[in-house]
Amino acid sequence: MQSKIDGTVGKALAVLDEVAHFGRPVRFSDLLATSAYPKATLYRLLQTLTNQRMLSHDPDTGMYTLGVRLVRLAHDAWRTSSLAPIARPYLDALSEKIGETVHLAQLDHAQVIYVDKRNALQPLPMYSEAGKVGPAYCTGVGKAMMAYLPEDELAGVLAQQSWHRFTDGTLTDAAALQAELSAIRARGHAYDREEHELGIICVALPIRSERGRVLGAISVTSSTLRSSLDTLDTFVPLIRDTADHIAREAQNWRFPETKMTA
Repeated sequence: MQSKIDGTVGKALAVLDEVAHFGRPVRFSDLLATSAYPKATLYRLLQTLTNQRMLSHDPDTGMYTLGVRLVRLAHDAWRTSSLAPIARPYLDALSEKIGETVHLAQLDHAQVIYVDKRNALQPLPMYSEAGKVGPAYCTGVGKAMMAYLPEDELAGVLAQQSWHRFTDGTLTDAAALQAELSAIRARGHAYDREEHELGIICVALPIRSERGRVLGAISVTSSTLRSSLDTLDTFVPLIRDTADHIAREAQNWRFPETKMTA
């Protein structure tokens, strides 16, 4: 019975992901064209999600959109599971000191989710925004977190990477990334060398609990037009101090370490 319940929940969540992936109101026919589920199953899942206010359906246009219940759940998740509320004063202080873009991120399975951001004094156009999801293998925050994952977790994350080449600097296979992760562990911080976006560089450090568990990562990002990796390196002590403060707050408040019992 439990596996059947889990299977139904998993299917419903997959449909939610499909609706969200379109990034716009979507018709049943559009979803059916891309869905792995038969017409009757997809319709039933959409009805259930609509009844639960996870989706909204406009009977006049036939369009489905994400429901307002998700907004409340997202807010609650941000408040109780995200590092953002804990990190806010520390990100503010770091941003004031350095004047460059600051990112706070966490791993979402094999991807990076940006949970907070502080813009530079002279803002730069870039992909990242709070709430956006990005690739782990070609971002500074992603590599900073991956470098300190347990081997079994890292293997799972590596297996799910897309290895799409965004720029000439993108690492496009697991062997190259593994070598990079070893270098990150040796020096204690990661770089983005224009690997995700041309002209965008960053230095990133993980946020880790006292037991070494990866909680998230912080990066300081700039442009090759006005900075360099050598310049960003000078911010590493400040970033490390910020990461340590956030880790202590997180461990004491939202992420207490628990002992496993037999």
